[in-house]
Amino acid sequence: MKNETVYEQIGVAMTCRSYQEYARMFALRRTALRKGPVLDVAAGASSFAAEARRQGADVYSADPLYALAPDEIAERGRREIAESTEKLSRLAGKYDWSFYGNPERHRAMRERALLAFVDDYAASRDRYVPAALPSLPFADCSFSLVLCSHFLFLYAEQFDYEFHAAALDELYRVCAPGGEVRVYPLVSLRFEPYPELGRLIDRMAGRGARCATMPTRLKFIPGSTHLLCIRKPDV
Repeated sequence: MKNETVYEQIGVAMTCRSYQEYARMFALRRTALRKGPVLDVAAGASSFAAEARRQGADVYSADPLYALAPDEIAERGRREIAESTEKLSRLAGKYDWSFYGNPERHRAMRERALLAFVDDYAASRDRYVPAALPSLPFADCSFSLVLCSHFLFLYAEQFDYEFHAAALDELYRVCAPGGEVRVYPLVSLRFEPYPELGRLIDRMAGRGARCATMPTRLKFIPGSTHLLCIRKPDV
């Protein structure tokens, strides 16, 4: 029997999100994307990197998905979009549709993002690195902005505190001095705040990071009012 109160998900879903969604959920300004290289972690089949590079940003993406061929990702993306639309439609009353409008428009945006991603992935494979947290194949301090959406905190039931701590350590490691790590959302698939967030923030602060939660402009998921911003001080 399906649970009609939470978003049921087995394993980690493949995300297919657009530049517009990233700008809203991470409260991004274009100037932030032009300060230096940007890394999108657990990026899935999102079109953010492709769209941002067309605007002059230097963006790389990391996801274990990138071990697959473009047509394999496209097929998987189409299946996951259909499945997620069915789930969202059942729970439609719980979500804030002020940005998407309705499940059909939400699906159409996902499909456009997937198509844009597949085209760019096929043409620019060097920009898409097959990798997974908590171990990324990048040198220390490589990126001025590191983004991670719909992975950390969201899958709180699948990944424990130690995994989250190691993942944040890794995101912080590849962030350059003066740069930022941003993570969204801060709630789980049960729409509950991540219970160990305060502990993780204290831990990062102990490493010298400046941590804060800040308002997001995409409050689609129930309770997803804020994102986590971790700033690495200048040397």
